[in-house]
Amino acid sequence: MSLRGLPPLDLLVPFEASARLGSFTRAAAELSVTQSAVSQRVRRLEEVLGTVLFERHHRRIALTGEGQELYNGVKVALQHLSAATGNISRPNDRPVVRLAVDTSIGGLWLLPRLSGYLQREDRPVLHLNVSDDPDVLLDADVSVLHGDGTWPGFEATLLFPDEVFPVCAPGYLEQHPIENLSDLVRADLIDLDYKQWHWMTWGIWLTEAGVEAADANVVICTNDYLTMINAARAGLGVALGWRHFVDEDLRIGGLVCPVDARVRTQMGYYVACRQGAQPLPRALAGYLADSVERSPAPQGSGADRQAEL
Repeated sequence: MSLRGLPPLDLLVPFEASARLGSFTRAAAELSVTQSAVSQRVRRLEEVLGTVLFERHHRRIALTGEGQELYNGVKVALQHLSAATGNISRPNDRPVVRLAVDTSIGGLWLLPRLSGYLQREDRPVLHLNVSDDPDVLLDADVSVLHGDGTWPGFEATLLFPDEVFPVCAPGYLEQHPIENLSDLVRADLIDLDYKQWHWMTWGIWLTEAGVEAADANVVICTNDYLTMINAARAGLGVALGWRHFVDEDLRIGGLVCPVDARVRTQMGYYVACRQGAQPLPRALAGYLADSVERSPAPQGSGADRQAEL
């Protein structure tokens, strides 16, 4: 970024105060300088820019068009500068805990569970990083991530295992009745094209449920789980719902289970801390583990099918 042509700050500050207060005299009082000093600096700024910034009347001033344009930019710039210097000069003495979660946890599970933690008097400042990059997730004090619970150098506690089942909007089910898994294969399926091998897709789910996956009618494939669920909420088809991620949608009726068939795997979501972590990260990890709701499995219609992956 080139700063050539930028007027000196000691000229911009008196200009901003004069424009905001509508008076050289009031600007001088605010800046604890003389009125003539403010007036001279504004004159100097006009000379540097080669334009008139104020219309000067008896006992009042008014911005010209060029002055108004400059004021709009200078006001925002000085506000940002003031905020930045204020943050530096007033350091926060509270400790910081870095929490990293993937996009599914961040968008569908975590936030409602943080209210109790944030009400604690001894709470640290929470730096929340949302990413699907494993390297980013593990570069934090506390991580919530999907896998088998084995990450070298970390202590992991299972939050909940994978339990995956079809979900769709009630309106979609009304228009496209699904009574069994054969109907499900012919329905409009919303699939997950995810870079992590251990996430479930329709091909894996149907195979584990005993259905020929090659016949699946996939109409949308996305690399983002939240987008997949939003597509199902919008009535675009049937998505794969993870227990604990879609529980609230099922409770309020935004989503329904078209068939009562679910697949369980050996994978799940874990909260992890580095080995030898300090008490504050351990306390946050413990809080998240304790916050898992032991809700009953979602119910649908049809025969219950379970498979272990």
